[in-house]
Formats: sequence, structure tokens, C-alpha cells
Amino acid sequence: MNIVIVESPAKAKTIKKYLGNNYEVIASYGHVRDLPNKDGSVLPDEDFTMTWETDSHSEKRIRDIANLVKGAENLYLATDPDREGEAISWHVLNVLQEKKKLKNVNVHRVVFNEITKTAVLEAVNNPRILNQQMIDAYLARRALDYLVGFNISPVLWRKLPGCKSAGRVQSVALRLICERENEIELFDSSEYWTIDANLASESAKIFKSRLYQLDGKKLAKFTLTNEQDALIAKTKIENSAFSIEKIERRKVKRHPAPPFTTSTMQQEAARKLHFSANRTMRLAQSLYEGVDIGGETTGLITYMRTDSVKMANEAVVSIRNTIEKDYGDKYLPESPRYYKTKAKFVQEGHEAVRPTDISRHPKHMAKYLDKDSLRLYELVWKRAVSSQMESAEFDKVTIDSASAERIKENAAIILRASGSIMTFDGFLTLYHESKDESDKDEDKESLLPPVKEGEKVTTKEVKPEQHFTQPPFRFTESSLVKKLEELGIGRPSTYAAILTKLQNRSYARIEKRHFVPESIGRILIVFLESYFGDYVQYNFTADMEDKLDNISEGNLEWKKLLSDFWVDFSKTVEKVTPLTRTEVIDEINDKFGSFVFKEKEDGSDPRLCPACKKGQLNIKLGKFGAFIGCSNHPECKYTRPLALDGENGNESEEPKALGKDTETNLEVSLRKGPYGYYIQLGETTPTETTPKESGAKKTTKKKKVAKPKRASLPKNLSPSDITFETALQLRALPRDIAEHPETGKMVTAGIGRYGPYVKHETKYKSLTDDDNVLNVDINRAVELLGQAKKKAEAKVLGEHPEDGKPVTLQEGPYGPYIKWGKTNAALPKINKETGVISFDEAINLLKAKATKKPRKKAAAKKTSAKKATAKKSTAKKSTAKKSTAKKATAKKATVKKS
Repeated sequence: MNIVIVESPAKAKTIKKYLGNNYEVIASYGHVRDLPNKDGSVLPDEDFTMTWETDSHSEKRIRDIANLVKGAENLYLATDPDREGEAISWHVLNVLQEKKKLKNVNVHRVVFNEITKTAVLEAVNNPRILNQQMIDAYLARRALDYLVGFNISPVLWRKLPGCKSAGRVQSVALRLICERENEIELFDSSEYWTIDANLASESAKIFKSRLYQLDGKKLAKFTLTNEQDALIAKTKIENSAFSIEKIERRKVKRHPAPPFTTSTMQQEAARKLHFSANRTMRLAQSLYEGVDIGGETTGLITYMRTDSVKMANEAVVSIRNTIEKDYGDKYLPESPRYYKTKAKFVQEGHEAVRPTDISRHPKHMAKYLDKDSLRLYELVWKRAVSSQMESAEFDKVTIDSASAERIKENAAIILRASGSIMTFDGFLTLYHESKDESDKDEDKESLLPPVKEGEKVTTKEVKPEQHFTQPPFRFTESSLVKKLEELGIGRPSTYAAILTKLQNRSYARIEKRHFVPESIGRILIVFLESYFGDYVQYNFTADMEDKLDNISEGNLEWKKLLSDFWVDFSKTVEKVTPLTRTEVIDEINDKFGSFVFKEKEDGSDPRLCPACKKGQLNIKLGKFGAFIGCSNHPECKYTRPLALDGENGNESEEPKALGKDTETNLEVSLRKGPYGYYIQLGETTPTETTPKESGAKKTTKKKKVAKPKRASLPKNLSPSDITFETALQLRALPRDIAEHPETGKMVTAGIGRYGPYVKHETKYKSLTDDDNVLNVDINRAVELLGQAKKKAEAKVLGEHPEDGKPVTLQEGPYGPYIKWGKTNAALPKINKETGVISFDEAINLLKAKATKKPRKKAAAKKTSAKKATAKKSTAKKSTAKKSTAKKATAKKATVKKS
């Protein structure tokens, strides 16, 4: 018998179909053991000896694997082709050796970059041994992460209550987020002006130009810094006559992007589909492991953890054939395109992320995939195909219009118009790469009219426009992954976990798809920079990643790396451990206080205690984390939560008055309740009601509470953004937008129990985070309503073997479920996430459901039994009472007789 071990049951099921009855495939469900979550799991003084432990779930998996392997002829370790996959195989092998289950068993390591029949069979026919260098790199990484985490974390628990842990890579990512927030808060905006002029050519065609040169000098960004200078420049333009002085044309090509790596896939999915890195990887995992297509489970994409941009030659040939067939020769370059990665070491995977079979067009896969899986597959498919297409071509045109007055060779005033015309769309006919907010938009094109040099133009309108410099953007998941990759921090398999940990540990939150650091996260970074500065440096972390890659390449001994690291790191821990909490608090107040206690407009002391008017406010650390307290404690008991602008809305949870409503003359205020922030009109006041006269036992009046009008804040509106006008708009919801262009019926916008929405007749559609319920227009509303989810049609999986009735996959209010006749069976959690299940799995679920006792009947029996017991006990009590009463009567009677 041949035994194959993989990580997941979905992958096991797919591979089993390819290999046939001579092979048994079993899943390890990821790692079968790990370092115990306690001190002493890595012992630096004992040559970095590592102690491994298995939990109760893993023990069961190990027993199943051991029982299956016993007496087998061949064992194939078929885990993923990256460093983590190699480590899982190594752990499984070690456990089986310890249990002495490998006697006379031939052990092979097989890897494949895609789960297709051809790839799997080829891998099994060409096995190798375990790669010890990759295993050493894994051991070094795991030991490093443990040594950092389990030496810094105990220090944090004692010095910084509320801080749960500090990771080697996650702390550097958090530092990026916090530094960006510091830049935003310290940013000083500067005013500048631009001047645009609408010029008309002799053919009466109007085109927009911008002031480029004034008084013979080229304008810099801050040449015009106030309205007065701008108006002077405007007057000079209006009083001048212009003609076309120069026309410059040049051909420009834009080349396609390479196929996806892990990080570029996460970035593009975040920008285009608004998926988190974690969700992108889960969907990609299901596409890689396989989808049921016509009764056969097939992997749709290649391995999704990779930093390579190369594609197999057969894939390139297939893609080029598809381009020629579907788009024509002009979209096909003369020779294939080959891409190179910028990374020093490309060893996490063998290929870029691409479809396993390019002939599986996304439109053909729609019936096999759920909505989100299809969207990601379409993204991967288009990116891979477009990477082999011809470049797009543009004509870039620049027109300089000069004033008639000249000073020697220089024109006194030059107005410049720039535009571009796409002459050939090339790869853009299929795929357009998205950009981050901070990237310049290269695609803004303005069409310019045909003009000639020397032609006179007329000034139609001159528009000065005021601008202010903007602070840098906060990181999105996309831009943060991009930045980490640029700095060489982390690797493809770690990005999703890093971003998830930052949120799970409450160090940062996602707001309008941007990372915002929490106060405790910023305090943690201040602490780490103050006492562990070397270990949160970007170059230190990147250099460590390079050294781990060197171990994978066999150029560095893994224990040498650990030894060099531990010598300095242990000394740093020894220096920090004796520090008192007072010393740490003083350091935090010194470095972080300016961000918490900002200067006030009236010049008053921002640290003055509002309660005692004597003490100074400081950051303090308590049992449950950081807070603001008075220096006169314990005489002054004033405290408040540590919250920066926008983190918890106001510094206190007291109502914030916004203004008086002109209609009702009531106060409009911003308040915080148990379910978030809301707008309130007026105060809660008791009203008196008189009870009915007839039959009234009491004459006192009852009081009822009159609830004031309230309106919740949508998630994409921060409390700090709420003005009096905004509050009135929110209170007036729902609002009429406009009539629907097709039906003539009114479309409205409002906020319901599930958030902001648009409504047309009986159809509702939730707004996205980018939509504002206060200003969403009819065009956007119609677009959203067009996307409103229709009731999903039942998907027939097959006919039930018992009666031939259809077994269907349906969508219910609690998620997808299997239906056969009157029998319904909910999908397991792993299938609910993907919305995919095979026919065989569905039959097994229905069988399990049939053998399971109905809950209602069981509950009814229990209820009946309880009622019967209650009746008996009641009857006994009443009988006892009666008998007692009789005895008492008898006694009384006896007394009377006597």
C-alpha cells in the first residue's frame, strides 16, 4: 500500500481521485506539533535545543496517520512546496520515527506547484528527499520568533499592562502604521494656488491650459501662495493675447504587469475587490486545492504562496494561443515576455500565481464558483493572460500658448496644456492595474483639439484655484503589504498573518479600509523604540530575513545565526527587566505626551486637570491598560480613557452640543451609547398621563419617558467629522434621492438596522464603505440597486441513489445548505466559507442527518416529562396540604369536645 500525506482534507480528496485505489491519502490538518506556549521551549544555553509538543487534536491525527502507515510499502510526503510545507513533512516524519512506524517503509518527498492530474502524477514519479536547508531555515525562524516573543512579552506584561505581546515582524509593521500617524498629526498644511485658463482655438474648440510660466519665470508649486498673488496673475493673463508657440508630440508605450506573486495578488485584491489579505488567501487556497467541475475535483490556480513571477513554458504557450485566437495577431507580441523578480532569493514557490488551465475562462467557471471565488479567479486569469499581451500605445501631446509680449527669447506668460490619446489599447483591452491612493494617476487623459503652431487662441475663462498640501495617506492593507515587501520585511506566507495579528491584539483597527493605530499600539511602539530600538529597525528585520534566506540556500549555519542574535538580545532584556513602571511611564509621557495633550487654540495648559484645576494630567498604566489621570492622585480622583482624536470620538463620553435646531429650538448633540455614536434632538423628559377615572384605585399620576429623536452614525463617518449641518442631515434621514429613470418611482437613502442603504420600491441595497448616505446620487444608487442580490437558484448536485430525487445546494438565511426532499442538512464550517461541496459529501451529510434524532421531538419529550413530573409534585403537595388541613380540623374538633 502507498500512503500520501498532505495538509488539508480538500487537497487529500482531490489527489486521491488522481492516484487511484493503490494509494491512500490522509490529511495532517497543518502542523502536527509546535513549540509549547511556555518558557523553556527553546534553550539557548543547550545549543538551542527545541522542545516540540502536540495538542489533543493533533494527537488524533497522528494516531490515524501512524495506523495507516504501519505496514505500508511507500510513504509520500506531499505537503506544500514552500518552507512551511517542508517543515510539516519534517514534523510528520519525526513523529512517525519516534513511534517506530517506518520499519521497511520507503519515504519520499514529492512537490507540485499545481493540483492537476499531470502535475501530481509527475511529482509521484519523480520524488526527492527532504530539503534539510529549508528545514533549518524554518527552525531558525521559529526559534527567533519564540525568543523575541517570550522574552519581550513578560517584560510588557509587567511594564505595560494591556499590551499582550510583541512579535519580531508584526512590531515593525505596527511601527510603520504608527510613524505614518505621527506624520499626519504633525503635518503643517501650506497654501498654494494654481490658475487654469480655457482657451478657444480658431475652430472654436475649447481646451484647458494651466499657467506654466509667469513674467518669464517657470512657476514652482509655491510661487503663488495667496489669493492676492493669484488675482494679479489672473489679471495679467486676461490682459494678454495668446498664440500657439510650440506643439510637442511623442509616442509612449505602457507595458503589462507581470503575473501575480502572493503580495501583488493581495494588493490588487484589496484595491479592486476590497478583500482583506486573510480573505484573499483563504479564497486562493480553495481555488488551489480544487473545485468540483463536472464530477471531478480540479485545482484552478497554481500555488498561491510565491514570490516568483515566472510561468512554465507550456503555460506561456497556452496563453499566447488564447490571445491569438480570442484577440487577434495585433495583441500578440512577436516573442514571449519573460519577467524577473526584484527579490534576492526566490525560493518560496516555483511559479507565479496563474490558472492551471487557461482554457477555463472565468465565464465558464461561474456555475462552479461562489461570487467571491469567481472574482478572485477572474483577477488571476486576466492578470496572467494580459502579462503576455502587446503593450498599449499613447500619443502624448503638449501645447504651449505664449503671450504676445516677449522679453528677449522668453515669453512673458506661457499656458501649457497636456493630454494623451490612446492609439492602441493593447493589454488594456483586458486588464487595467489599480493604483494606491499615494500613486500618481497616469490614466487621467484629456483630449486636445487639432491646432497649429502660430495659431491665435482666445482666452475664454481664467480660474484661480486655492489648494492646500495634504498629509500622507494612512496605510491600506494593499499599501502596507507593498511597503513591507519594498523594505524586505516578512515573506509571502506571513503577510496575511501579520495584518490579522495587529487587529486581533487591538494594536490597530481598519477604518474606511485604512489602518489606524490604537493608543495602546502607539504606546507599545514608544516602549519598543525606547528600550528595544535595534530590534524594530527596518534594516535589522530585513537583514534577518536575508540571513534566513541564506540558510535556505545553504550559505549560513542556522545555529550560528541564533547564537549571534542571542548574545546581544539577551543583554538588552537584562537591562530592561530591572526598570520600574514609574521609569517606563515617565519615558512614555516624555515621548508620547505631545500627541495626547495637544496645544489648545486659546493657549491654555492642555495638561491642566479639569477637576481640581491644580494637578497635571499624565498617561498612567493600570491593571487594564493605559488611561489619563491627575498628578494629584489620590486627593484628585479624576481619570478618563486614553483616546486620541477619532479613536473614541470625544475625549469623554459626555454629550457634545452641536447647535440648536431652528424648527424645534431643541439642542442637537452627539452622544455615545452602548451600540456606538448617535445624534440626538433634545433631552429625555418625563411626560405625565392621567389614569382613567372609572374604577381607578389610585389618583397618583403615572410618568412615561418621552424618547427624543435619534439618528445613528454610519460606520464611515467618524465622530470627529460630525458638524451641526451633518447632524441635521442625519436626523432628516431617510431622504429622497431622485426618481428611478426606468420606473419613475422615488429612490431613497437611509440608515437601517444593517447600516446605510438605498431603496427602490421593495428592493434594498446596502451602501459600501466608500459611499456616503448623505450625498449618494441617483446614478450610484441605480448602479447599487442593479447589484442587489437576487434569490440564488438551487444548484443541482445530482440524483439521490435511493429515490432519484434531486440533491440541491441552496442558499438560506443562515448560509448554504443541502436539500433532498424534506430533508435539509447544513454545510460544515469549512464548506460554508467556500460555498462549495461535492455530491459525495452531500450524500454523507444527508445520511448523517437521517440517523440523527430530531431535536424538536426530543425537546418535546423532555418538556412533557418535566410537565408530568411537575403535575405529580403539585398533586402530592396539594394532597399533603389537604391531609394537613384535615388533621388540623380533627384536632380542633377534639379540643371543642373536651
